Amino acid sequence: MPLGALHQGRALLPVAGSRPSVGFISFQGMGMSERSGIFAGTDPFEIAGRWLAEAKENEPNDPDAIALATVDSDGMPNVRMVLLKEIEPAAFVFYTNYESAKAAELDGAGKAAFVMHWKSLRRQIRVRGTVTRESGPQADEYYASRSLKSRLGAWASKQSQPLSSRSVLMAEVAKVTAKLGPNPPRPPFWGGYRLVPTEIEFWADGAFRLHDRFRWQRDQVGSDWQIQRLNP
Repeated sequence: MPLGALHQGRALLPVAGSRPSVGFISFQGMGMSERSGIFAGTDPFEIAGRWLAEAKENEPNDPDAIALATVDSDGMPNVRMVLLKEIEPAAFVFYTNYESAKAAELDGAGKAAFVMHWKSLRRQIRVRGTVTRESGPQADEYYASRSLKSRLGAWASKQSQPLSSRSVLMAEVAKVTAKLGPNPPRPPFWGGYRLVPTEIEFWADGAFRLHDRFRWQRDQVGSDWQIQRLNP
């Protein structure tokens, strides 16, 4: 059997200080048996929701943060952290300013990717797919649920545009506060995006970098998911 080959759950590795001989170093207990339940399920959105719920119990800061990746009209990539607000039965939803750079890139390409990583769980989820705007009643409902200062801030910020000083921004906040009062409506330039995936990958850390990866993939939205285990 070649060096490093697996044998009944163990790997053949040389024993330090004994060059001619070969000893067994056990890899038993490092497999899937003790944690297979975290990947179990027939619906990737249900699995993602389950992981996020667990992260909310363990991750100290922003368990719903995602690193959202886009490309501009020249194909130059861009990435930034945003908050994932909902996992629907068939999509992931987040919100932003429609006049921002990210919105221009989302609208231009119609596709995006993101990763959620939880250090406390040593897990992550990677997602790729198509994006469309969500600017109807659902966006109104979420906007209304935000704090008053956050709602006024959405009106005041000309997101991604140059700003000469913070005092200019705060003056704009004061201006919209006086104008809109305690119940500001959702700005027409602010709303959501719905990312409908064609690929979702679930990753869990493993000892000695022997991680577990499962990819759910489909050719197009609405087609059946194909599931593959991937090498670490």
